[in-house]
Amino acid sequence: MNKTEIAKYFYEILKSSDYFGETASIYLNAVLNALVLLILSYVAFKIFRYIAIRFVKNLANKTKTTFDDYLVKNKVFVYLANIAVLFCIHELIPLVLIDFPESEIYFEKLIEVLIIFVSIWILRSIFMTFKDYLRTFDTFKDKPIESYIQVFMIIIWIVGIIIVFSAITGQPLFKFLTALGAFSAVLLLIFKDTILGFVASIQVTVNDTVRLGDWITMEKYGADGDVYEINLASVKVRNFDNTITTIPTYYLISDSFKNWRGMSISGGRRIKRSILIKANSIKFLSERDIEEFKKIALISKYIQNKQQEVNEYNLKHEVDKSVQINGRNQTNFGAFRVYIDHYLDQHPDINKDMMMMTRQLAPTAEGIPLELYAFSKDKVWANYERVMAGIFDHLLAAIPYFDLECFEYPSGRDLKSLSSTFEPQKDS
Repeated sequence: MNKTEIAKYFYEILKSSDYFGETASIYLNAVLNALVLLILSYVAFKIFRYIAIRFVKNLANKTKTTFDDYLVKNKVFVYLANIAVLFCIHELIPLVLIDFPESEIYFEKLIEVLIIFVSIWILRSIFMTFKDYLRTFDTFKDKPIESYIQVFMIIIWIVGIIIVFSAITGQPLFKFLTALGAFSAVLLLIFKDTILGFVASIQVTVNDTVRLGDWITMEKYGADGDVYEINLASVKVRNFDNTITTIPTYYLISDSFKNWRGMSISGGRRIKRSILIKANSIKFLSERDIEEFKKIALISKYIQNKQQEVNEYNLKHEVDKSVQINGRNQTNFGAFRVYIDHYLDQHPDINKDMMMMTRQLAPTAEGIPLELYAFSKDKVWANYERVMAGIFDHLLAAIPYFDLECFEYPSGRDLKSLSSTFEPQKDS
């Protein structure tokens, strides 16, 4: 049997019967042919899908490379099965509608449009496969691959829509491309943000401004957290309160922001905090004070050596020590600074290879700021806060041992106590 005989099979059977006329036989033949085509297409779809899901998946699991595993994950073979069925339908439509050549062209164009869209989806799945595969390499883990995929997909969709119009109208593809050139000014206006985002993505990648996983702070947009997605239009930041901030990609190169990556890859996280010391609690050390400070293990040797140096200087220069301000003296504030230096030097959570110091800042109306500057080995936020809190808990508790006082504004209880001190006593 040739193709025509197959296409007319039901027509011959119906016409040979006494129940159907010429016209009815033609229409019923087309309906039955369409029904057979749908059944065959469904069976072919199931067979191809089974091959794509079961057979190909098992085959991919046996290979050493992971690229084919990602092809399976992104359903590339499933879409290929779909397009194979559509091609089969496209080839069989002339047989199904053999008696309706004027309608045949419309169904063929419909299938061609579906083939174009499925082809675009296949290309998208292949791009997503490359993205997933490249993410397995350390070099590409923090690169905004999604931005480039989106650009390619925009181009593919534009070309695909042009091909669809060309297929529907029957006009040559060259004419649509020529019209697109004249329409380019409008397209540039429509895709202005997309173009800016694409350029920004390239600059962000080339200049290594932001990577996936970076902690960034951008006060203008309320962003303070980790970057978890960089795409063509925006950068998504998961803030530490679990809210999501979306920043236009272009603003990463036009506005200022803070990237904490340098801290993350360095040897420690900076501790920079001050304690306010009352100025009138600072004093010269007396002999009795020196003997008491020698009992503090961390600075015992320092106090002894320093006092010996002071005594030798005063003796050499015949200083009159009947007035304590004369000559050289140790102070409780200086001893406390040295104590902090020794305390940090023996602290297990402080990085000794990085800057570490205690410094006195300019006096203020609230007192003398004594700033501690060091780096915590542990850079995880919660652990870092615990290390810093532990250090300052100890130092605040140690201040009275040096006859120093911290500044703080008086509370209601302090004011009440002060007023009772100056309250006149009643005559008994």
